[in-house]
Parts: sequence; C-alpha cells; structure tokens
Amino acid sequence: MNHEDLKDLRAEFDKFVQEKCELNPEDGLQTQTNPDRGDAVDEEPVPQFVDALTQKLLAPAISGVYLSRIDIKRVAEAIDESIPIKERVKMVRALFRHTTKKEYLQSAFDEIDKHINGRILIYTELSEAFPSSKPIFDEHITKAKKTMKMFDTIISDFEEIEPTSDPLAI
Repeated sequence: MNHEDLKDLRAEFDKFVQEKCELNPEDGLQTQTNPDRGDAVDEEPVPQFVDALTQKLLAPAISGVYLSRIDIKRVAEAIDESIPIKERVKMVRALFRHTTKKEYLQSAFDEIDKHINGRILIYTELSEAFPSSKPIFDEHITKAKKTMKMFDTIISDFEEIEPTSDPLAI
C-alpha cells in the first residue's frame, strides 16, 4: 500500500465517521449513534399511573420480585405487543403508553401476575427447602401479593378514553 492509498482510505473513513456518527456536544467527542439511547417515543406522555407503577413494580424492595427486561418483553408478547428491549422503565412506559381500555390493562396485569406468581412459587419452595430463611421469603411473598392488589386498584380507578372523546369538552 502506498501513501496515496492510505490517504484515500483515510478520506473514506473520515467520510464514514461524518455520515454515521454524530457530535456529542457534552464532551465534544464523536460517538456512534445508539438506537437504544432514547428518542422522541421515549418522551411521549403516558397515563398517570405509569410513573407510580414503575417505581413500585420495578423496585424489588417494594414489589417483592425482580422483573427483568426479558420478563417485561414476554409480558408484551403475551398480549400481542411489540416493544424493544431497553431499560426496564422505558419498556414499562412503552407497554402502557397507549392504554385506553381497561381490558388492555387487565390482560397486561394478568400476565405480570403470572410472572409474580412464578416467583412466589419459587419463594415457597425455597422457604420449604431452607426453613431458617422462611421469614425472608414470607416477606417477599407478602410484598408480591400487595403488588398484585395494586393492579386491581389501578384497573378500578382507570377511566377509559374513547377515540372520539374530546378532552377539552366539559
């Protein structure tokens, strides 16, 4: 390879970087665009209950269970939704972003209940296998059941929105 070939290769590389990368103003460095970094869809408004739900559901200390990104993805697939795998909070927000019907909420929460019940079964088996740990698992089971009751409250408080509704009409 001669000097001219290297210059051409460098020019091609610089062109590629300029087209495929963006300038990050915070650090002045060029970074490759990241499709999971966030976009306008992540910033769309969500129903009121979603923020409180994510705070309670995604915190194992509150909900008693850990729901992984794969768990959330499986919940979405079970109710015929397609959401990308991102941060768990963004996934839950995407799952409930366009919720207008109680039936949708009910089906989503039923699927989440299945995952939580699976964890409760595991906790029960572990508490039987390790009796000295039973109080710890019992505490997690109590929190998990309380979380599932929270779903019923959300569904009963949810007001359906019809596509023809005028939000400004009183």
